[in-house]
Amino acid sequence: MRDLQSRQGVPHLRVWGKGAKVRYVPAHPLALERIHDYLQAAGHGEDAEGPLFRPLKNPAGQGKTDRPLTHGAVYHRVLRKHAKAAAIDGQSFGPHALRATAATNALDRGADLGKVQEWLGHANVSTTRLYDRRRSRPGDSPTFRVAY
Repeated sequence: MRDLQSRQGVPHLRVWGKGAKVRYVPAHPLALERIHDYLQAAGHGEDAEGPLFRPLKNPAGQGKTDRPLTHGAVYHRVLRKHAKAAAIDGQSFGPHALRATAATNALDRGADLGKVQEWLGHANVSTTRLYDRRRSRPGDSPTFRVAY
């Protein structure tokens, strides 16, 4: 719960990135609804100092479940499970593919490249451009922008 904070009156998620960098990402209202549903099902919404996302059960069947959910658990137990259910090749589906998809989707919908850079936590905008999959679409080629 300590990772869900209000900043300037807007709910934000505290996100830990590479190199222990901390970012605060505004939480979309739909995401907040899903988090509320999750907390009701998980039963730890009253633990104000505990982690927001935690395992519902310990995989080894012992120990506490009040630790944060690890990135490995998210990948192996959540993403791969849903990829398999959707018949998506697990080799091409993972956290980085989701980040690239989110970045491209935001850019498609008019988000500023600099804001997407900040959102992803990139120090350099050239890294963010690597996530921008829009330029790989043939219809976006300058060939179709030239007046013949």
